[in-house]
Amino acid sequence: MFMPVLSGLIVSVDAFFIGLSLGLQKRCRFLYLAVINAFLFGLCILGFLIAGQIYEAIPFDPDLIVGFAFIALGLWTILQYFVCEYIKKRKGVAGDGSTSVKTFVLVGLVMSVEAMLITMGITFIFLPGSTFIIPLTVALAHFGYSALSFYIARTKHVKRIPAVISYVISGVALIIYGVMALFVEFGV
Repeated sequence: MFMPVLSGLIVSVDAFFIGLSLGLQKRCRFLYLAVINAFLFGLCILGFLIAGQIYEAIPFDPDLIVGFAFIALGLWTILQYFVCEYIKKRKGVAGDGSTSVKTFVLVGLVMSVEAMLITMGITFIFLPGSTFIIPLTVALAHFGYSALSFYIARTKHVKRIPAVISYVISGVALIIYGVMALFVEFGV
């Protein structure tokens, strides 16, 4: 039981950087983060239930799916930031730190789907001994890390950190988890 909990805590660290990036946004309120994490908890439970049902139907080791999914999510997180910044520059929009509600919804969906994939990945790795503690750990770790970093971002010292750093670190954390899952598959 200790290893699934530890895995949930470790792979949820990227939520720290998501909370940091949201905290750096002037329009983001803590209530938005709470709603995102409530939705995320529901998707973690759904991911746990889905993983238990489809595990036997997958003809190969699910670590491949987990690995490539996280690498894709990490790359998407990084590329999405740079594409959005490029579009802002092309449109001549000044980077005033304001973000639309549509962007918050998108970040919430990505964070929630990512947490669901984390839950599924951990469930796949530890099946048949997986328990409900996995989605609970992942959801609580996401909320704890993102809430802590959200409040840290509101301090005057952190506001000087460029937002690009949090997106890149978050994406790299997802990529590292994906590579680790592939290493488990290939026995490296």
